[in-house]
Amino acid sequence: MDLSKKLHRFTVVPSLPQELSGLRTIAYNLWWTWEPQAIELFRRVDYDLWRETRHNPVKMLGLLQQTRLEELLADDGFMAHLARVEEALANYMSGKTWYDKARANGGPSRIGYFSMEFGLHESIPIYSGGLGVLSGDHLKSASDLGIPLVGVGLLYRQGYFRQYLNIEGWQQEFYPENDFYNMPLRLERDEEGTPVTVALEIGEREVSFQVWRMQVGRVPLYLLDTNMELNSWEDRKITAQLYGGDQEMRIRQEILVGIGGIRALRRLGIDPEICHINEGHAAFLSLERIRLLMEERKLKFPEARELVTAGNVFTTHTPVQAGIDHFQPELVEKYLGHYCRALGLSAEEFLGLGRQDPKNHHETFCMAVLALRLAGRRNGVSRLHGEVSRAMWRDLWPELPEEHIPITSITNGVHTRTWLSNEMAGLLIRYLGTRWLDDPADCGIWRKIRLVPDSELWRTHERCREQLVTFARKRLKEHLLHVGATPKEVMAADEALDPEVLTVGFARRFATYKRGTLLLRDLDRLDRILNHPDRPVQIIFAGKAHPADFEGKELIRRIFQASMDTRFRHRIVFIEDYDLAVARRMVQGVDVWLNTPRRPLEASGTSGMKVAFNGGLNMSVPDGWWPEGYRGDNGWAIGSGEVYDDIEYQNDIEGRAVYDLLEKEVVPLFYDRGADGIPRGWLARMKASVESLCPVFSTERMVQEYTDRFYLPSFEEWHALERNHESLARDLARWKAKMHRLWPRVRVEGVEAATSGELAVGTRIRLEARIAVGEIPLEELSVEAFAGVLDPRDAITGGMLTPLQPLEQLGPDLHRFGGELECRACGRQGFVIRLVPRHPGIGPVYEPGLILWA
Repeated sequence: MDLSKKLHRFTVVPSLPQELSGLRTIAYNLWWTWEPQAIELFRRVDYDLWRETRHNPVKMLGLLQQTRLEELLADDGFMAHLARVEEALANYMSGKTWYDKARANGGPSRIGYFSMEFGLHESIPIYSGGLGVLSGDHLKSASDLGIPLVGVGLLYRQGYFRQYLNIEGWQQEFYPENDFYNMPLRLERDEEGTPVTVALEIGEREVSFQVWRMQVGRVPLYLLDTNMELNSWEDRKITAQLYGGDQEMRIRQEILVGIGGIRALRRLGIDPEICHINEGHAAFLSLERIRLLMEERKLKFPEARELVTAGNVFTTHTPVQAGIDHFQPELVEKYLGHYCRALGLSAEEFLGLGRQDPKNHHETFCMAVLALRLAGRRNGVSRLHGEVSRAMWRDLWPELPEEHIPITSITNGVHTRTWLSNEMAGLLIRYLGTRWLDDPADCGIWRKIRLVPDSELWRTHERCREQLVTFARKRLKEHLLHVGATPKEVMAADEALDPEVLTVGFARRFATYKRGTLLLRDLDRLDRILNHPDRPVQIIFAGKAHPADFEGKELIRRIFQASMDTRFRHRIVFIEDYDLAVARRMVQGVDVWLNTPRRPLEASGTSGMKVAFNGGLNMSVPDGWWPEGYRGDNGWAIGSGEVYDDIEYQNDIEGRAVYDLLEKEVVPLFYDRGADGIPRGWLARMKASVESLCPVFSTERMVQEYTDRFYLPSFEEWHALERNHESLARDLARWKAKMHRLWPRVRVEGVEAATSGELAVGTRIRLEARIAVGEIPLEELSVEAFAGVLDPRDAITGGMLTPLQPLEQLGPDLHRFGGELECRACGRQGFVIRLVPRHPGIGPVYEPGLILWA
């Protein structure tokens, strides 16, 4: 008998004496996750419970016995510690911030940040990997900087899977249920105390969801949950698992996070001017924003689209089409057919928003294309990924050269205080002061790393390596006990690894392109490196493969089997159930971080950045962020960025390169010690790494860059279009429609330039072009010469634009334009004429179909 419908439900929360109530306040603000004194406070409450609850203070406080509470009340040292942390949190929440200064001329009151996953702490398992961790670090830095951000995502009942390996090394998965009432979450409630409920039409059914709030410092994160009695069991499962289920489940989740996310914010009285779409999953939010403007302000679809596009920011994290969500047209019609009718669009017009070629009826509906079309600012997550993205999406702007495709880059970073070890933080405070805590992007501060005595930096790093080895042995023992190993085998785990040996780390998602087994291609050579009698090396692996990725699981099995080989039993360890706690230990304790993706398939990668803050050194293929970070003396590059058609050949070449680097450069440098046992050459490289990488690859720098380059300019454009009853948005939509109607009559009749023979540097070339403008007024046409050096394919590289001015009218619609080009460099050069329409209030408008080259 099912008793669930007869249950009388109630919620029990931790009951603490008034004097200890500050513990609850701190526990419900994730500021504590990056404040060492707060973490130490919770450890002091009950160290064993702290570990058993996976560092979850809310759950721990609910399990405390009355006797322990009385002991804490009587502990003057603990009560003083609690008072200090309470005061620190209060000062943090009320203090002046970077954004208070940055928005001197005004800025958005709210910015919505939408992501499918958020990796904030291991006790909140609603993340799978890099995208979630980046989202979590984004919120933390937004909080530190005072950005008026609100996060929006889904609250998964089971989150991402937990991992364990069987006795042969095959990955197994299990999905523990998240207990939301024992997590730092609170249901949003209305004035009468009733949980806020929002309704959303998904396909033919109305789905209800509730909204949970997680406070991340100053930033609220709203998480949507469909696990409600009002819903069918099928709809309750929408928020069951992250990246679980089939395509139908995926489109339902993405409707919920995008459309449902906007409705949730509106229900809570939040109407963000700027929405940041972090990867394409939440792109449907653009359609909801358009629908609301059409309904509430009586705008037409093209007018509302102009306003929404100005206020949308899109970040793509994926360098290959296979990693992007595509939906069949039938599926889109099934779940969003009613929605396209509400927007006044035909089915083909609606589908065209998500197609690179809107006229191709066989093309699938792509979420990244939808986001790109309806965002005014777009970026990849490293300089190289920006180039890859422009090449990947060039068909959306077929009239533009690749370098002019409107996708830029803002390189990822990491939240400094989350990933920095306490030992390293203490050392930095001692010699750099505390300014780096508030402004970690200041290069001048990090130059002071040179003042740190080599001996102190080395001892600090040695302590972190020792802690990593202790942690790895403990986790290895737990694994052996779980699979039923003999007592002798369990005891042998105490001999695995050596706290004084050069330690290489490799931990990440086990996708095949990341090549987790590249180091295992020649086991005999690896044996000679790891078991060298005077200069040994050890490797610690960790990571998960997607449950459906058999090839990724096979990589893990091969590593596990190698670790069981008698040659490597004490030199290779695989730590199972990779999560944020494991990641912190590893990035804080390794000497070398190995990264071996197939270029250019790593969009950014951030684990190596975390290592740099802790004094570790990167050895990486020049992919993702590393081409920007590597400068020769701050780590090692595997190869020079070559890309081979034969993948097996590339693996062979780069596998040997890894061995060569280890044998000839990395290992000798580590073991080249002075009389005092300190490797001064290694420490010089450590200091160069800290000085060059730490100020650049933090999310503090990254979020500042998003604010200066995206959020504030987007707000200015949004505000200009929105003021005076959206008069400019309405005018711009009408003007674009006029331009599309008149543009086919625009043509270049002829171009003249004195470019014969060889020209000296500094020569000014006179250009003239005869242009038929049709019915377009001259002031609404921009004529430019695009000139630069020609590559071997006769493509202009690093080109410059020179405006041409109208000189005289030659006929009813024929005009002569002219200007001068300056020859600034030697070599083969060329130019073309480019025409785009110019809006009187905005300037040149780059719109597909409204660009002409000659």
